[in-house]
Amino acid sequence: MVGRYAPSPTGTLHVGNLRTALLAWLFARSAGSRFLVRVEDLDTGRVREEFVTQQLDDLRAIGLDWDGEVVRQSERLALYGEAIARLDAQGLLYPCFCTRREIREAASAPHGPLPEGAYPGTCRTLTTAERAAREAAGRAPALRLDAQAAAVTFHDRVLGDAEGIVDDLVIRRNDGAPAYNLAVVVDDAAQGVEEVVRGADLLEGTPRQIHLQRVLGLPTPSYAHVPLMLGPDGARLAKRHGSVTLADRAAAGQPPARVREELLASAGLPPLPLDELARVFDPAQLPREPTTYAPEAA
Repeated sequence: MVGRYAPSPTGTLHVGNLRTALLAWLFARSAGSRFLVRVEDLDTGRVREEFVTQQLDDLRAIGLDWDGEVVRQSERLALYGEAIARLDAQGLLYPCFCTRREIREAASAPHGPLPEGAYPGTCRTLTTAERAAREAAGRAPALRLDAQAAAVTFHDRVLGDAEGIVDDLVIRRNDGAPAYNLAVVVDDAAQGVEEVVRGADLLEGTPRQIHLQRVLGLPTPSYAHVPLMLGPDGARLAKRHGSVTLADRAAAGQPPARVREELLASAGLPPLPLDELARVFDPAQLPREPTTYAPEAA
């Protein structure tokens, strides 16, 4: 099934990111399918062009290839605008004037079946006069989807059956930029992505994306959320954990090919050349638990 890897160029990929990319590549290539790379560069305040180049170079350095041109979200704004217009025409959007503090306070209160920390729809029932007052006060609204606490169940190829209740997610941010969940859903459909392989930390947001696919009339791909790599403190791996990028490892005397073998071993996979490994790769054998990163000594 057509797969993809979609990094955000706001920093350097660490070895946990690279392992997820490796696994996404193996899922697609073991199925004899295409593998795509997409640059998710909508966060203009944090995106840097040098990170785009560095991330693509790092993917190549560990032996990954991909099909076709690298797609950039910043060049696809018209597609997202069309999707927002379709949702608006269905009467599914409403303006949200909440500040971050108001959202935190609202999300901390009990609100029925929604999960803890979910947005409870505070602005959904504002009257026309109340909306006008907020606009007059200079508040630029985001647009939220009226999800009506939809219940979504799905089967994950690694983690098994999962479910979630969907809150009123942001579709367009208050700065006018399309929100992450909308862009991802539109792009996956437009690119013909049939299986999304990503880190287990993104499992919780999957019901939102599936619900959005349904209301937009888009196909729902298969999902596979692979276990994370953790730092020595048990938290998700990050730069604060030290020598965790390819450049770091090279400086410690560990070439990219050896990093790849180490990452494969952490997922219970043999150190075969990738084309050979793709012929014997079995997603059902992947571990479900996270791995603590322990790089080999220089």
